[in-house]
Amino acid sequence: MGTTAGERLAHLLEGDQEAASGTAMLHLPGDALALHVADVGPVMLPVRAAQAKRLIAVARPARFGHGEETLSDSSVRDTWELTPDQVTLEGASWDAHLDAALTHFRDDLGLPASSRLRGELHSMLVYGKGQFFLPHQDSEKHDDMVATLVVSLPAVHSGGELIVDDGGIEQIYCGSRDDLVLVAFYADRRHEVKPVRSGYRVTLTFNLMLTGPTQTSDAGPVEQAARLLREHFTTRMSSPYGGRDLGEPTRLAFLLDHEYTQAGLRSNHFKGADAGRVAVLRAAAEHADCEMVFALAEIKETWDAIPGGEPWGYRGYDDPDDEYDDPDHDPDDESAYDLNERIDGEITLGWWISAGGSGAETINLPLGDHEVCAVTPSHSLTPYNSEYEGYMGNYGNTVDRWYRRAAVVMWPKEKSFAARAEAGSVWGLQTLLKQIDAGDLESARSNAASLEPFWRHVEAQALAPALEVAAGLDDPMAASVVLAPFRLEILTAEHAALLAAVARVYGDPWVQNLIDSWDSARRFVGTERNIWVGDSLLPLSQALRESDAASSADHVGDRVWRWLSARLDTWISDDHTERRRSNLAELGKPLARLLEAVSDESCASIARTLRAADDNVVELLVPALREQQPPSRTAVVAVAQDCRDRLTRLLDTPARAEDDWSIEWTGCGCRECARLEGFLGSESERTHEWPLAKAGRQHVHRKIDDAGLPVRHATRRKGSPYTLILEKTKALFQQDRETRRQAKRDLDWVVSAFL
Repeated sequence: MGTTAGERLAHLLEGDQEAASGTAMLHLPGDALALHVADVGPVMLPVRAAQAKRLIAVARPARFGHGEETLSDSSVRDTWELTPDQVTLEGASWDAHLDAALTHFRDDLGLPASSRLRGELHSMLVYGKGQFFLPHQDSEKHDDMVATLVVSLPAVHSGGELIVDDGGIEQIYCGSRDDLVLVAFYADRRHEVKPVRSGYRVTLTFNLMLTGPTQTSDAGPVEQAARLLREHFTTRMSSPYGGRDLGEPTRLAFLLDHEYTQAGLRSNHFKGADAGRVAVLRAAAEHADCEMVFALAEIKETWDAIPGGEPWGYRGYDDPDDEYDDPDHDPDDESAYDLNERIDGEITLGWWISAGGSGAETINLPLGDHEVCAVTPSHSLTPYNSEYEGYMGNYGNTVDRWYRRAAVVMWPKEKSFAARAEAGSVWGLQTLLKQIDAGDLESARSNAASLEPFWRHVEAQALAPALEVAAGLDDPMAASVVLAPFRLEILTAEHAALLAAVARVYGDPWVQNLIDSWDSARRFVGTERNIWVGDSLLPLSQALRESDAASSADHVGDRVWRWLSARLDTWISDDHTERRRSNLAELGKPLARLLEAVSDESCASIARTLRAADDNVVELLVPALREQQPPSRTAVVAVAQDCRDRLTRLLDTPARAEDDWSIEWTGCGCRECARLEGFLGSESERTHEWPLAKAGRQHVHRKIDDAGLPVRHATRRKGSPYTLILEKTKALFQQDRETRRQAKRDLDWVVSAFL
């Protein structure tokens, strides 16, 4: 199989030059800098212990960024910090030396020659014995910040090495007794300061800002890149497994080598080889009539791993427990395995912004492999997290790795709507509304229909504009596409007027079919549905009726009753007493709201269905009646009367005699269940010894546990087969007494509240 246009584009952008390093070092003479610190005075170089202690006396414990927070934790960062306002940089030649050093670093880091680096003092740091800073990345504290500069002052100390991860290669930088040691590195490079073993390590840290022109016009082989873009977007793709036709790609995402923040992408300040590649792609996209955005991507890769770098079968396959025999084995240590083959991978764009720096959006857009290309594969970079899973007996060693990368994303302008709408549903709906308002129904209908292949996972807050779009389209097929992804549980009173407007355009049967699809597709039958019915159904129904959409309100009520009655049938026949009571009680509030929300006719029909149910239904009726909001409807009073009659019958049943140990239970009809049923039904037999093979014992154990029977069951492991020992407990009588006491309390309350 030949290479794809995306692969050839990545090869083109790789170029012949070796990629610039992400870190660089320079020595300057110690007398190039003079320092003055407030409340300390001039700082003599090299820094000696007495002066270091005076600096510490006016410093504070250093803090560090963690997400949006600034923290102080000496287990992560243990050093002393002086702020820029405390430090004055002096020396007749310092500014000239610094400017020359920044020009050197600009070139070594591969930044555009037309740009300029500017240093901004961030802090002065003093590390004493044992102090350190764990591996971390510097936050880009300003939109123009691209790198960090660390200036180690001359001092006598050991340890305290600065270690920078430069694309998977550790660069180690030590201080000097006589020279200023300057180390610059991109802000996305992970780095750490090892513990100081003796003496004091004193540094100045600068934020490096990129200013001046950072782009070139038509840099590199623009025409070739434009041709490859056109080829990519006009070539049908197929999946690597099974050859499924994927159609023509909608977009192409080129992954950059460096990490960038949102601010970094907004300012268009690219690092190293990324700068030239972005310039080529920008010009090529214009030539190929494509739009371009900058995006942030989250990448996960799952790899087949060879443990310990040894051949297959050496460790972890011949003996599954072998890795635990080695006390030094650390499954999270990347040296404990070698990557073999990639098993799976996924990449998702989570944010993007136009190439001009406007229109930033939070998105959720998964990409296929055929939509992505890169010069540097992700596995060659340092992951921000990894998890190694050793041999588990049924599959081999695997490692999951997570990366964050920036991307240049391009698509043909004629595919702009689909490319953007797939990533952000609200944007797509807003665009359709603008077209409808402008009277361009032809474009709106065409764009709405184009959503169908990918319009799957849409935010709940998009339902309101989606309903507005559907009504405005005046096209049942296009409207069905727009409204298809939603669920019944997100329909609330605020949507009632919009749904009523849709019904006026397409008719009640069309809306009822829509509601059916919302209820059946990805149906939620657990806690979410309970909460929605309990909190949203009544105001939704009221709002629909006020909007002259009573038919829709009735249909929603019918769908809810269909769901609730299925749940009722499931739990009312459950043999496990506590589980049955708990699950029926959870349906009490939804039933109460349903009885209030539906029409009088539907309410009466529900009441009749409940009256025909098994007596266990009382465990639902009481919680539902307690949730009722006055005034009570006639059908609700009928439910209360039915509840009263059931409770009365229960209390009229004679209480269990003190010598009656019988338990009513029905098994599955097998031989073991028939014998268990006979023992349970006996009024006098309290214990039972039963020689039984393992499979039979397991079956009986499971049946007793599933029904929550008040029966102890254990195995006497003597003889062959072992003997199953069954013993009824006094909880049988306690349950009976508590059931009757609760029934009396419930009966008194129902009569006083409703009858």
